[in-house]
Amino acid sequence: MIALHSSLYGLSGVPVLVLVMLSLLLSRGFCQAVTEVNRRSYPTVASFLRTYTTCSPTCEGTDDDASVVTPPQLKAMLSNRNVQLFDVRNPDEYQDGHIPQAANLPLDIVEESLKLPPESFQQKFKVKAPGKDDDNIVFNCRSGVRSGQALTIARQLGFHRARHLKGGYVAWVEQEGN
Repeated sequence: MIALHSSLYGLSGVPVLVLVMLSLLLSRGFCQAVTEVNRRSYPTVASFLRTYTTCSPTCEGTDDDASVVTPPQLKAMLSNRNVQLFDVRNPDEYQDGHIPQAANLPLDIVEESLKLPPESFQQKFKVKAPGKDDDNIVFNCRSGVRSGQALTIARQLGFHRARHLKGGYVAWVEQEGN
């Protein structure tokens, strides 16, 4: 029988190896690795990893400057008519109030909708389909959480220049009114 040394266990009696593995699973680096695998479209591995891991909306850096739009920036984009704005809230939330020019694209259908042919997307949502190289795609929701999730989905599908509204509709109303 092999004797286990007490230094192999953490303070609570949990093996150190288990603690290391848990910290790896929860780390930003692992989350980024999962995202990179998804980006490269390895369907089997990506599906498996997506099933057993979840990334927070900030795992892919969705709060860095290249990933967010502030309410004043969005206001300028709207006034220049240089934005493809998608509100990922549920239709009832959207009907209760939304940012002008926003098309309702509920989070639960973001992935399937972004995979539609451009003609089908335009027919369904009455707006131009976003292109993978477009730099004016912005997602918004109530507070920024669901739009961060939509951003992660979009980036996994190749929309690497998409962004989301920091603070969501709540921040928009606070700063810009409606």
